[in-house]
Parts: sequence; C-alpha cells; structure tokens
Amino acid sequence: MSNIPVRKIVHVDMDAFYASVEQRDNPELRGKPLAVGGSAARGVVAAASYEARAFGVHSAMPSVTAKRKCPDLIFVPPRFDDYKVVSQQIREIFAEYTPLIEPLSLDEAYLDVTENLKGMEIATEIAREIRAKIKQATGLNASAGISYNKFLAKMASDLNKPNGQAVITPKNGPGFVETLPVKKFHGVGPATAERMRKYGIETGLDLKSKSLVFLQEHFGKSGPYFYGIARGIDERQVRPDRIRKSVGAEDTFGEDIDGLQRATAELKPLAEKVWRYCEAQSISGKTVTVKIKYSDFTQATRSRTCTVPFASMADVFDTTSELLAAVYPFNRPVRLLGVTLSSLTNNQPSDVTERQPQLDLNL
Repeated sequence: MSNIPVRKIVHVDMDAFYASVEQRDNPELRGKPLAVGGSAARGVVAAASYEARAFGVHSAMPSVTAKRKCPDLIFVPPRFDDYKVVSQQIREIFAEYTPLIEPLSLDEAYLDVTENLKGMEIATEIAREIRAKIKQATGLNASAGISYNKFLAKMASDLNKPNGQAVITPKNGPGFVETLPVKKFHGVGPATAERMRKYGIETGLDLKSKSLVFLQEHFGKSGPYFYGIARGIDERQVRPDRIRKSVGAEDTFGEDIDGLQRATAELKPLAEKVWRYCEAQSISGKTVTVKIKYSDFTQATRSRTCTVPFASMADVFDTTSELLAAVYPFNRPVRLLGVTLSSLTNNQPSDVTERQPQLDLNL
C-alpha cells in the first residue's frame, strides 16, 4: 500500500431519505412502517422507513409484496421536488468542507477531504461534524463511511447504519475485503454476483485469488476494477464534474397495453419528464432508447443515435414513437415502457433539421 497516496474519502449516505423526509414533515407518520411509492397492484416501493425494513420491506420491492410482509404498511406518494430542496441543503453543508463533492443521488455523495477548507486533519471528525450539521439544518439523520478510497468509504457507510459512521483504515482495508461476500460489493449486482459464483467466487478472498487476465477475460472492462478492490485498491478520484451517462424515465401500467396508439400516448409523459430534466441541466443527448417490458417480464429495447443532440421534447417523442412502432404488433401485452436519453452533451442544437439518423440498434 506504500506506493498508493493515502487519501481521506468520506461517503455520506442519508438514512431512509425519502421516508425520513415524510416522517419529519408529518408527525403522524413517525414511528410507523412507511413506504414511499405507489400502493396500486403494480406499484413499487421507492423507499422504506426503518420501521418497515424490520418487516423485510425494501426499495424496488413490488408494493403487493411489501403489503404482504407488513399489513400495516402506510404508503405515501413521493414528493421529489421537496426531496431535491433538502438535498440542496445537504450539499451546501458539504461545500463548507471541500469543493471535491461527487453526488451519486439526492441522498448520497463522496467527499474528498484530504485537503479541506476547514484545515481539519482527522476525517472522522469531519464526518461527525457534517452529520451533526445535517441533523441541525434538516432534522434528518445521516450515516458516513471514512476510508482511503471510494469503494471502502462506500462499504463503511453501511456498517453502522442508521445514524452512525465507521472507518476502514489502510491497514485494515485488504483484510476487510477478503471476508466480505462479493454480493455485498458496491458495483457487483445480482447478475454479476451469480456469474462470479459460477466461477467459485463468493468472497473477497475468492476474488483476490483470480488473476487479472482471468477477470478481464470473464468480466471485460470491469476486470481491472474487481482485481483492485479485491486487494483494497480503488484509484478512482472523487469527481465533482461527474457527468451523467444517461437520463431516463419509465412507467409500469395498471393494466397491460395491447394497442399501439395507447402505448404511443404513454410515451409522451416519459419523453416530457426526460426533456424537463435535460432543459434544467442545459444538456441533451444523441441517443434515445425505448424500453418495452412485456406481460411475461421479458423485455426489448430499440435505440437510435443521431449525428447531433436532440433539440426538443417533440423530437424525442417523435423518435421514440417511431422506435415503438417498429416492434408492433407486440409479442405480448406491454406492462412497462421507458425512455432514456444518452450520449449526453452540454450542447443543444438550435436547428432540428440538422439531425439525421445515424444508427438504429436492435438491442
């Protein structure tokens, strides 16, 4: 480890953020099992309070499953505009300590405090102070992980949740990783964890036993990352200018859709949502993708990449409509549609006529 510069990275993660905001703003919800999301038959839990988590309810769980696990579960619709306001308050607190802030979402961020604006030498004290200020300003609890790289800081922030913090030192980092199941690694999703299991990789120590060549051969571009984190090494920098790779929106319908006209109509609010975000951020994209999930949960995507970024919501909607029409008649009734804009850029063209289709991908 001696040849690796020791950095001081803090990962701050708000505790049950959406649900906590709802409980803060409505005293009647405090201490009760709460889910933010839709309670309809095809609703999904966006966030769950710790009272609900005690019953096994978690984010991304179908609402019917959540209700079965916790019959007294209270559903409230999300208020994203309110969450964004609170998130901005939190980021202003981060900015008092360092300009090197990399937000991952509304409720979590990496901070590089190696050289910080307060001149504080001990990162654990910085994390403790930040958490106290968040509590004072918002009334909400935050947890934090402190380590010498992003991967371990992220892992540490889960160790003493809720309302706690943990440190993983350079001395303890490699040993900590060895004992950890790979399915708990940040960056290893369920599908990747299953692939690793087939190769006999179930813990960090198992991962460490594999060569770089093996990991590159079987996991492609992620191979070097897996090789490093198995040894407690992660050289990624905290990037305050981190650019989103894509912007997307999707919707699961209360009833499956058979007809093209109705399915096309459902694309419009999705395109509008994506475009509103792009306009607010002064960005656009050159690639638009339509996601279709059928009643049997199989799915398909259709994409089109243009030579210049899209210039308007109408243009995005027209293109997605064409892509959807290309798969009609549908194989099966449609239960979900999604629209994603990628190949993002800060340059939005002013002339729609400049755009010419370059590629049509059947993914």
